[in-house]
Amino acid sequence: MATRGLDRQRRRKTITEDGPDPVDIHVGTRLRQRRTLLGMSQEKLAAAFGVSFQQIQKYERGANRVSASRLHQLTRILNVPVGYFFEGMTDVPQNGHHPAHDSEMVASRETLELVRAYYRIEDPTVRRRLVDLLRSLGPDAVEH
Repeated sequence: MATRGLDRQRRRKTITEDGPDPVDIHVGTRLRQRRTLLGMSQEKLAAAFGVSFQQIQKYERGANRVSASRLHQLTRILNVPVGYFFEGMTDVPQNGHHPAHDSEMVASRETLELVRAYYRIEDPTVRRRLVDLLRSLGPDAVEH
């Protein structure tokens, strides 16, 4: 019986039984963020990347992991350094669950559209006033 427990510990993790790896989910989230920020459809990225848009969907969900060579190819298509895909990643706990963090909020389509619109404003004074306005509309920050 002791060998059975050992076999379970040595067994290879599978997406079917264990779900996607938290690192693959994070890389996929960053891929989706950058693609959306650039206003690029999954179809357009797929064509540039040489895969189907369904494959892009799997990468973005973390269902399929991106190999090192493919990640390098993505850096050229999306014009980002390799480290971009790992920014904001926190340590993954032993139980395999990735802690929730701000990247989910930043990854929303609405947030990315807001950021794109913000950067289309050329006048820095107008952008600063917009930030001030948004801060005034939200709940107060933690008071010191």
